[in-house]
Amino acid sequence: MARPIVHTDSLRQELLAVTAELVDRDGPARVTLRDVAAAASTSTSAVYSLFGGKSQLLTAVVDDGFRSFHDSQAAAAAGGLQGLGVAYRLWALEHQALYRLMFGGALAAYVDCQPSPEAAADAMAPLMNAVASAQKAGTLLEAPVEMVAFAIWGQVHGLVSLELAKVGPPDTDWAGAYSAALDAAGRGWAA
Repeated sequence: MARPIVHTDSLRQELLAVTAELVDRDGPARVTLRDVAAAASTSTSAVYSLFGGKSQLLTAVVDDGFRSFHDSQAAAAAGGLQGLGVAYRLWALEHQALYRLMFGGALAAYVDCQPSPEAAADAMAPLMNAVASAQKAGTLLEAPVEMVAFAIWGQVHGLVSLELAKVGPPDTDWAGAYSAALDAAGRGWAA
């Protein structure tokens, strides 16, 4: 009797990584499971065994991205809003394909793929907690936590998205612009 094939976590992670890169490059509609399997040097049966199908694989890619982003934010939480802002940009620069898939709208047209609500919400938890803590400490204006968090997130997200899209003059000092924006956001919400 044949032993069942056991797929390792490293193969799962490799499939998630190559899927993110392929979808970022070619778009979700053009990427096939055969493409993903070939890029990861495995079989399509391994992809089906680990994920079930294309929409489940794409959802797993986005969910894994949100978990990775959350872990980065949680690790930076001790640095407060400034630390979270710095970690946001660093994570995006290190995970550009994932960032674009999570936030760039490439999967929005792919109806069968939606991030799990809990994965997306968990990713925002460190920012929400930092806002609530700063308000409790009296260093941040009193306003609904969600409103403040989303206003701050929108500002850092916008700048990072522009940087990744390479919008602006070739000599743009993105790190300097980002640092200035973080400082301005901090001053703007200061109590």
